[in-house]
Amino acid sequence: MAVNMSGEVVLAADRERVWAMLNDPEVLKICIPGCETFEPDGENAFRAVARVKIGPVNARFKGKVTLSDIDAPNSYKISGEGEGGVAGFAKGGAAVRLEPAEDGGTRLIYDVEANAGGKIAQLGSRLINSVAKKNADNFFTKFAEAVGGGTIVASEVEEANLGAGGMP
Repeated sequence: MAVNMSGEVVLAADRERVWAMLNDPEVLKICIPGCETFEPDGENAFRAVARVKIGPVNARFKGKVTLSDIDAPNSYKISGEGEGGVAGFAKGGAAVRLEPAEDGGTRLIYDVEANAGGKIAQLGSRLINSVAKKNADNFFTKFAEAVGGGTIVASEVEEANLGAGGMP
């Protein structure tokens, strides 16, 4: 099952500060919902463990996150994949772009593509989309607090494409 989401956040900090925080494992650990660990694992790579609850499924995902297509301090692609045991797997990525905003702030624009399989994919697109949007909004709310304030301008989840075993 695939989920696509896009949105933007206006942050009350300059681009260099936002960029530095987007690359800080401690900041990311605090901002990622359910994140238990987020540690460097080589150049532009991290190991992560996150606990995720989607409907009746509660799983602990262990995986790897990598940064690529880095154009500091303007953009990068962040990709990850994790295994949640019997709950299934999740993998995906996001293109993140930073642009100047009014009053010296920064506009963070993101486009996310994610895929899930196993029990999670069987829960249905409405529930998955709802949880994906809630987690994205929670991440950006915490991230805005970390950089000193900001506003979620828009966040949109596109309809999910269901794979084998998925339910509408």
